[in-house]
Amino acid sequence: MHDLLILYEHPEWFRPLFAALDARGVDYVARTPDGDWNPADPTPPARVVLNRIAMSSFLRSDEHPIFHVTAMLDHWARAGVRVINGAEVLAIDSSKARQLSLLSRLGLAIPETRVVHRAADVEGAAAEVGYPLVVKANIGGSGAGIMRFDSVHELRAVVAAGDLPRSVDGVLLVQDYVPARGGTITRIETLAAKHLYSIEVAGGGAFDLCPADACVEGSGISMRAVEPAAELVDAAERVAQAMRLDVGGVEVMVDDRDGVPRFYDINALSNFVAKPRQVLGWDPHERLVDFIQEQIGGSR
Repeated sequence: MHDLLILYEHPEWFRPLFAALDARGVDYVARTPDGDWNPADPTPPARVVLNRIAMSSFLRSDEHPIFHVTAMLDHWARAGVRVINGAEVLAIDSSKARQLSLLSRLGLAIPETRVVHRAADVEGAAAEVGYPLVVKANIGGSGAGIMRFDSVHELRAVVAAGDLPRSVDGVLLVQDYVPARGGTITRIETLAAKHLYSIEVAGGGAFDLCPADACVEGSGISMRAVEPAAELVDAAERVAQAMRLDVGGVEVMVDDRDGVPRFYDINALSNFVAKPRQVLGWDPHERLVDFIQEQIGGSR
């Protein structure tokens, strides 16, 4: 049995992680979730499973693995496998509505939001939220499935044409458009529910903010390392603890209208910042491998 199975989907994002594992001599196998699995077979696939399935996988294939993997990870956890970012994490990662509920429950400010599952309910929800607003797919990735509306007339025309964003789970968010102060957001990355690093990201309008190498090329997005206020770091760590997030990021922006930090997204797929040694001065993959080796040691 291998010490580690990495379950991944994106063909490029995880080469730095594979290289870091190779350099340490970690016994691992990496594979996609394609194929089948037997729900009556309790055989562990490895001592530890690392879930690296991206919510944006639906953009690369209509036959995306999000729901398939959620069930598979739950099955393996029931067989006693240590799953890093397991099914319970994936269930929240794959629902912006659940993310916002969790954030609010922890006492954190979020954008005013209504959750709907029918196009017929969008206009009524928009009247409660007010304009300008955005309509978001509940499952998105790299800014996919977000439209801004400045008036009810714009919204009605799109609804009538059947051109609203579509979410693969049929759920939409109608959300206040928050003007981010300075046009930037802060992504606070955590590992083992502790602050790992933070970056300030600009150029995506809070819509298309992906720090991975594959997202940055030609995107116009820029980023720099920052040290957020202690209360923001504490908030991100509480989020990670509450959802049992082993590794991932929490995104926050300061509302330019009132100066309130509003938390709006949780990303369990942390593929880390592009060119980390240039941006951070060190490589977070090394810390991730430390954590993975600790989990392997605890599973023996």
